Amino acid sequence: MSPLLFGAGLVVLNLVTSARSQKTELSGFGDQPLFHGADRYDFAIMIPPGGMECFWQFARQTGYFYFSYEIQRTLGMARNRRVAATAHTPQGFLIDTSQDVRGQINFSTKETGFYQLCLKNQQNHFGTVQVYLNFGVFYEEPELDHKQNERKQLNDTLDAIEESTRKVQNNIFHVWRYYNFARMRKRADFFLLQSNYNYVKWWSTAQSVVIVLSGILQLYFLKRLFNVPTTTDTKKPRC
Repeated sequence: MSPLLFGAGLVVLNLVTSARSQKTELSGFGDQPLFHGADRYDFAIMIPPGGMECFWQFARQTGYFYFSYEIQRTLGMARNRRVAATAHTPQGFLIDTSQDVRGQINFSTKETGFYQLCLKNQQNHFGTVQVYLNFGVFYEEPELDHKQNERKQLNDTLDAIEESTRKVQNNIFHVWRYYNFARMRKRADFFLLQSNYNYVKWWSTAQSVVIVLSGILQLYFLKRLFNVPTTTDTKKPRC
C-alpha cells in the first residue's frame, strides 16, 4: 500500500505545481497595457423602449473630447423624438448632459482614463429609436515620451514642416467631423421623408376608399327613394 500512497502523493504534488504555474502565467498578463481602442468612432445604434446604452472611450490628459448624436428615426409607438445623453469622467462624475433630437457634448480631458457616454430612451416606453453617434478624442500636440523628447534634435526647417503637417492634419480631422455631422443629418432627413411619404400614401388610400364607399351608399339610398311599388287589387298603397 505504501507505493500506492507515494504515487498518489506525487500526482497531487504535480497538480499543485501545475496549478501554481498557471496562476503565475495568468498574473503575467496583468503587466501588459490595456487595449485602448481607436480615437474616434461613428455608428448607429437601436435603443429599446425605456432602455439605456453606455460606451467607454479612453482619453489622455490635454486632449479634446467630442461627442455628437442625432435621432434618425423612431419605431413603434414613439411619441417623443428625444434622448438623454450624459458624459462622465473616469471617476464617475457627471460632466455634461444633453436632451434633444440632436446634440453635442465637447470638453477638455483633465485626467487620463476611460470616459463614459450614456444614452437613455426614457421618454418612450413603447417605441424604439435609432441614434447615430460620432465621438472620439484628439490631441493638439503629438504623443511623445521623455526619452523621445530628449533624443529629438531637429533644425528649424524640419520644425516648420512638422508644425505645418500637424496643422493640416488637425484641419483634415475637423473636416471629417463636419462631414460625419452632415451625413448624420442627411440620413435623418431621408428617414423623415420616407416616413412622410408612407404616411401620405396610406392616408390618401384610406380617404379614397372612404369617398368611394360614401358615394356608393349615397347612390343606394337615393335609388331607394325613387322605388315605386307595384299596385294590385289585393295590394294597394296605404293613404
